[in-house]
Amino acid sequence: MLKNLMMAAALFCIAAMAKADEGQRTSSKVEKVTVFLNGAQVTRTAMVSINAGTSQLVFGGISPEVDAQSIQVHANGAFTIQSVKHELDFLSDQVKIQRVEDIRVAEKAIRDKISLQNSLTAIYQAEENMIAKNQDVSTEANGLDVLKLKQALDFQTERLTDLKQKEIAVANQVEALNLELNKYEKQIAEIDRGRTSATSNIIVTVSSKTALESHFTLTYVIRDASWYPTYDIRAKNVSSPVEIAYKANVSQNSGEDWKNVKLTLSTGNPSVSGNKPELSPDYLSLNMYYVGSQGPINRVTGKVTGADDKLPVIGASIRIKGTSIGAVSDVNGNYSLQMPSGSQTLVVSYIGYVTLEKPVSSSVLDIALTPSASTLNEVVVTGYSSSGNDNYYAPAQSREVKYKAESIPVGVTKTENQTNIEFAIDDPYSVPGDGKQYTVDINQVEVKAGYQYAVTPKLSTDVFLTAKLTDWNKYNFLSGEANLFFEGTFIGKSLLNTDATKDTLDISLGADKNIVVTRTSLKDLSAKQSLGSNKKETKDWQIEVKNRKGQTVNLLVEDQVPVSQNKDIEVETQELSGGKADVITGKVCWYFALNADDDKKVELKYQVKYPKDQTVIVQ
Repeated sequence: MLKNLMMAAALFCIAAMAKADEGQRTSSKVEKVTVFLNGAQVTRTAMVSINAGTSQLVFGGISPEVDAQSIQVHANGAFTIQSVKHELDFLSDQVKIQRVEDIRVAEKAIRDKISLQNSLTAIYQAEENMIAKNQDVSTEANGLDVLKLKQALDFQTERLTDLKQKEIAVANQVEALNLELNKYEKQIAEIDRGRTSATSNIIVTVSSKTALESHFTLTYVIRDASWYPTYDIRAKNVSSPVEIAYKANVSQNSGEDWKNVKLTLSTGNPSVSGNKPELSPDYLSLNMYYVGSQGPINRVTGKVTGADDKLPVIGASIRIKGTSIGAVSDVNGNYSLQMPSGSQTLVVSYIGYVTLEKPVSSSVLDIALTPSASTLNEVVVTGYSSSGNDNYYAPAQSREVKYKAESIPVGVTKTENQTNIEFAIDDPYSVPGDGKQYTVDINQVEVKAGYQYAVTPKLSTDVFLTAKLTDWNKYNFLSGEANLFFEGTFIGKSLLNTDATKDTLDISLGADKNIVVTRTSLKDLSAKQSLGSNKKETKDWQIEVKNRKGQTVNLLVEDQVPVSQNKDIEVETQELSGGKADVITGKVCWYFALNADDDKKVELKYQVKYPKDQTVIVQ
């Protein structure tokens, strides 16, 4: 007996020592999050009881994606913070999303129904076996009773038919239940995709002479979070200002959920180097030559799929590296992204897959993502739900695009700092750690605009309406895609490119088919002539514009005269019809107002002289 008591006491001491080594586990709450274009700063708070002496406070449930160098701990009181340490915790699972638990409950109910149906099948089959074993018909006077035989056969046929029908009904029911069960399993795989079982701890060692309570504040930066802007641009008509709804698409896959936090969106980007770039010597050498490109790529489209199963990846984030421009793949994995000028690289990411960087070399670019090491063995994504009440199947990134002018916009407080702009959302906001895109309206403004129609008939006879926004700099827009609405109708997408240094921001509002433009060659006036050692080639173009709208429009027509870069090639402009020409670029512009149901013609004529033994393509 004494031996058992001593052993129990020893085990208690060992457990107490282990508990002491673990430190004092302290719960904390995410109070504030500042999301950068890449990364986020999380602020947690906790009220902690500190014992006298030296002790360790363990703040658990922290994202494993913490940048350890960014951790800061603040507290007030008569004690000393001796050290702060960060460590991964593989023993404590991340807090399960309540949505998953709800799905598990519904899943169990379906499995119970399947089990019941399978039991009915077993009962029906047992009855069939019993009928088969009792097929002997009694005889009377060593003779066969035909009437009883017929009755027995009729009973067997009727009963077996009824049993087979019931078995078929049960099989159909089980198949339907399995399909429903498969949907739940797919949704759980979608939610759990890429989630690691590790969390992390922030361990704070404190020393105090007395026992006391103190309010602790922990801040740290995580990597797997971001936001990018999109816009809804609406113009009622060419006499009204432009309405711009500024939206932020926020996502995070940090391993912790942000529930009812004070959310702030910052235009800062900690992932970009803070060092000023330095010029290196630019050394020239011989045999350097220029290779022409295929021309600018204004829009890139494609499909995002899994490299292993070739299935579409829904909700993948497609970003243009180093910019704030981004998009999300749709239910079929397709994406479309407006491109700024210059060479660009796409950064494509989704939970459970390795992030991929791919240079934009074509206007069509398909993406195949490779599953990461932490991906589930079988990963299946689910599509959009057709039911508005189905919380399990509708993906979180889907949102209603329809504009509701009567709704009350989210309150946002804007703060201009020295190097960035911050948008603080007034109401508490929640962003689960599922990697989905959550949309936040951060501003809605009316901007004065001048409207102008423009056409470049050499490239396209479509006439585009352009809104020229003045004083746009004061709204702190970032470059991003824009949904365009004109006269209450969605007309397509465009790119709001704020990298320009002009005071006026041009936004294309799409093509207007009520203004018709033709560009034709006046063959009688275009000719080739040989004179001595030279050739002369004349081009004469007529551009005609017809305004079928019921109002006057301001129109810009652009064309060009070829520019010579060789002294043996001479270009002579012979007719511009009042257009203004740029001698350096050769661009010719005509500005005029065109009344309703009116038309106008302009002429562009030029002559090119070049050596007879050379070939020059004159357009």
